[in-house]
Amino acid sequence: MTDAFVLDYVRTPRGRASTRGALHEHSPVDLVVHLAKALQGRTNLAAEQIDDVVLGCASQVDEQGANIARTAALLAGWGDSVPGATLNRFCASGVDAVGQSAARIRSDDVSLVVAGGVESVSRTPMFSDRGPLWTDPATIAQIGSIHMGVAADLNATIEGYSRDELDAYGVETQHKAAEAWRNGAFERSVVPVPGRNGEAGIAHDELVRAETTAEGLAALPPAFEGLGAAGQDALALAAYPEVGKIEHLHTVGSSPAMADGAALLLLGSEKAAARAGLTPRARIIGSASTSVNPVLMLTAGQSAVEAVIARAGLRPQDIDVFEFAEAFSALCLRFRRDLDAGPDRMNPNGGTMAMGHAFGATGAILVGACVDELVRSDGRYGVAAVSGAAGVGVAVLVERIAS
Repeated sequence: MTDAFVLDYVRTPRGRASTRGALHEHSPVDLVVHLAKALQGRTNLAAEQIDDVVLGCASQVDEQGANIARTAALLAGWGDSVPGATLNRFCASGVDAVGQSAARIRSDDVSLVVAGGVESVSRTPMFSDRGPLWTDPATIAQIGSIHMGVAADLNATIEGYSRDELDAYGVETQHKAAEAWRNGAFERSVVPVPGRNGEAGIAHDELVRAETTAEGLAALPPAFEGLGAAGQDALALAAYPEVGKIEHLHTVGSSPAMADGAALLLLGSEKAAARAGLTPRARIIGSASTSVNPVLMLTAGQSAVEAVIARAGLRPQDIDVFEFAEAFSALCLRFRRDLDAGPDRMNPNGGTMAMGHAFGATGAILVGACVDELVRSDGRYGVAAVSGAAGVGVAVLVERIAS
């Protein structure tokens, strides 16, 4: 079997998912094209060497519809011969794009793939695709589909986490992200995005709040109590009646911040890397896709991590870096406890609660960040994972190539 390697990685800074956000004036395809040109420029890659472009995107409608991967390849000037595919596994789309592309390389179906993801939440808001999972009452009732925030509060209630514990994690990830930016942890991979119409561009993740304190988060109101009272709690408790009452403890400070952004990884076989004159940075050992109860929902990323580690014959203590999408504090605390993954190994440079969750792009960002951190810290094994809606989860396991 052919090995699949990470050859390079670029991402945009993450902008606030708002009309006032720094990336709002850029369309999602513009973000991908910007990265595609940057990737080609820094690798001197010939477009004809690229076998495919695979992008994750969670809301494939309007500006994010019509196979944005193929559109971006054409607009980047990569010619008629470079195909493209866009996939949707909700928030796990980007990490799945990387995992599936690596599997194709290992099977000798392709040799060199650009894989990643994109999401412009400010221009194509969450639930814009109006799928039955969000809008059809019969589907929602049958599946028990609830809002992710209510699912997070359900998990916190089941696990018995306190508001103070959830807030403390929110403070921790903000401080780690701010420190990572001060120390230049992202300089290699972040490609600044210029402004439009004379406006200033963006070179840093816009959402990081270095000044976050426990006292400040304690003053915030619960974010999902209203949704619970409007019928979401009843749906959740129909599946978990033993809970009795859901404690609504998560706030905007202990929830992932929605963001705009994009990321691309260049993946290839050893022969393809040699042809392109590139040195592999990490080997993709494998990936795992799992699913859990769609009401509990957010534990699937952790189950995917457990699955991919076990398949490789490894143990959690063998993993040097866990990049885990911060789908609310409760799930991060659960992950840390169950896998004995302390702050130095789990999201050592902060996570999506601090730097932003750009749905389809997040998983690709995490894989790239995992490789970067392994290189920086001289670690060996790393895992990147994301939980998605309806109880899906995907994880990718990588091994740093010793220099």
